[in-house]
Amino acid sequence: MSEPLSLDDLRRRITQIDHDLIKAIAERQQVAREVARAKQATGRATRDYGRERDVILGVRRQAEQFGVSADTAEQILRLLIRSSLATQERARAVADGQGSGKRALVIGGAGKMGHWFADFLASQGFDVEVADPSGPVAGYAHIARWEDSALSHDVIVVATPLGITVDVLRALAVRAPTGLIFDLASVKTPLRPGLDALVAAGLKVTSLHPMFGPDTDLLSGRHVICIDLGNAVALAEAQELFQPTMAERVVMGLDEHDRLMAYVLGLSHALNIAFFTVLADSGEAAPRLARMSSTTFDAQLDIASRVAEESPALYFEIQALNAYGTESLAALMSAVEKLYAVVKAGDAVGFTGMMERGRTYLHSRPQPGQESR
Repeated sequence: MSEPLSLDDLRRRITQIDHDLIKAIAERQQVAREVARAKQATGRATRDYGRERDVILGVRRQAEQFGVSADTAEQILRLLIRSSLATQERARAVADGQGSGKRALVIGGAGKMGHWFADFLASQGFDVEVADPSGPVAGYAHIARWEDSALSHDVIVVATPLGITVDVLRALAVRAPTGLIFDLASVKTPLRPGLDALVAAGLKVTSLHPMFGPDTDLLSGRHVICIDLGNAVALAEAQELFQPTMAERVVMGLDEHDRLMAYVLGLSHALNIAFFTVLADSGEAAPRLARMSSTTFDAQLDIASRVAEESPALYFEIQALNAYGTESLAALMSAVEKLYAVVKAGDAVGFTGMMERGRTYLHSRPQPGQESR
């Protein structure tokens, strides 16, 4: 029977494995560059979401066979794919007449989410035009005013600030374009007059809410909410845009969307705004708190820091313009008052009941990897 390897031998073996991993990553990246050149030469779309999905699902299966966490394997592969995407997207062929031959107009395409959608549609083979008064977006045909367009596009995306979106939708209803029309707003109830006008005009309209930010590269585990406004063709065409991706497509009504967003966005934003407001008002210096931090505090501080960097105007709109927004804020105040009451009263039973109720609720949610893929 052979002698067990010494600690030094085991460490040398790990070092060699690490070297081999880096070498394999470098080889993978080189192949990715070759793929990018091949796609550019043939006019193929630079993003192949179907291929991404197959690769990730395949790696998850392989990981399980080797006793490796499927989630860990997917996270590693997502990092590798994301690194390759920068090269692939830079190599996007933009010559006229490529891809599907369909045309798309992104109104507000110079904004972050509008730009994301312009790139997404271009990667799917659309000939994309951007309409934005703030200026052109590199790689795309541009007009300053969407009103000057003939609106003969197959898809029209409204990615304007929430405050003017309803007016854009109403104006589109008057122009009556024949293509698919959808907005990207995070809150839908303020848009009801514009969406109703499009529906009344008999146009192909739905409303989307991508549940991710403009820095998103991969759509695995992400959700796209599609609002059913009664036009089955529009709903199907909008969902079809994401069919090759790993994004989960969720269909719901307009009011249902905003009721849920009051918690998904409104409540989560409010919690973090309250958290960093308490800290800012505490009189304790941030460096001092950092030295006394805990795992939970650090995790919460990280989330709150990201929220603090977001647009105050956008976050105010999400809180103030949602017709159901105050419901979650009132519930938050009630929960804090209840917590304050049980702590002040020394009510250990009541405190335990709050913890146990929360634990039961949270255990009912899907765990990572359990979502349908």
